Amino acid sequence: MERGGAARRHPGAYWAALSHPATNDVLLREIFADVHMLSHLVGAANRADIRRLRQLEDENTELQAKVGRQQQQLRDAVVSRDATIRELRCALEERIMCDRNSTVQHPEPDSEIWANLVANLKRRLATAESRCKRFEREIAEYRSALIGERDARAETERQDNELRQELEEVEAGLADIVGIDDGRQPPPRLSNLTVLYVGGRQAQIGHLRAFAERSGALFLHHDGGIEERGGLLQGLISRADCVFFPVDCISHAAMSLVKRTCRQSGKPFLPLRGAGLAPFCAALNNRAALVGPSLPQETA
Repeated sequence: MERGGAARRHPGAYWAALSHPATNDVLLREIFADVHMLSHLVGAANRADIRRLRQLEDENTELQAKVGRQQQQLRDAVVSRDATIRELRCALEERIMCDRNSTVQHPEPDSEIWANLVANLKRRLATAESRCKRFEREIAEYRSALIGERDARAETERQDNELRQELEEVEAGLADIVGIDDGRQPPPRLSNLTVLYVGGRQAQIGHLRAFAERSGALFLHHDGGIEERGGLLQGLISRADCVFFPVDCISHAAMSLVKRTCRQSGKPFLPLRGAGLAPFCAALNNRAALVGPSLPQETA
């Protein structure tokens, strides 16, 4: 197979090759080297993400500068409008005073001047109000775009951290497997621990069970009610020390039942990002690293 290619595209086949009885030490070391090379590729992808983040920050700065200019134009327009209103008001007041003090009445010219002043005032007020509304809409759009960019950047950083942590946990688990094949049998890290896995894909359950048993844990599984009865789930939860379930491969009813039953019985549960081996490996290794007797429960 192409070096490292199958490991990136087919994680199930990759794990099957590692756990197959016919896999020898040479092939196992070659596969492990491929995983190490994969970490370099992930690092290159992270650097590309960093460049994208810097580009987003530059665009963010430009948008903020543009918003500042628009706000300044809006303030100038409001100041100009107010000044115009004051000037027109003063002109009207002066004209009215002149008309009162004048002994000669010219009703037709005075009426025409008055109408022109009022029409001009209304026209300039309508123009100023239209510009103000347009500036306000543009500022709201720019602020919404800035918020969207910040949220996208935060989500990208969160996903990068999760993937990097899962890769490190998978490499640590594979290092243990290589040590076992070399005769360096490590002590079980999760002795006397019973793990219940709810949901997931049936083709991957055997790999998850093998990884958990290598760590010394007892693995229980329930498919979430697809073929097995939902009434068995509560009994399995009572036997387990902790419960894992993938959020992308479990029914809503089964997930609600797991959360409700675990909270009632004080059992820790942990939602996994996906149904693959990497999230399960990371969660199991984190469980082994915990000093306390239980996992932190989800509050959502």
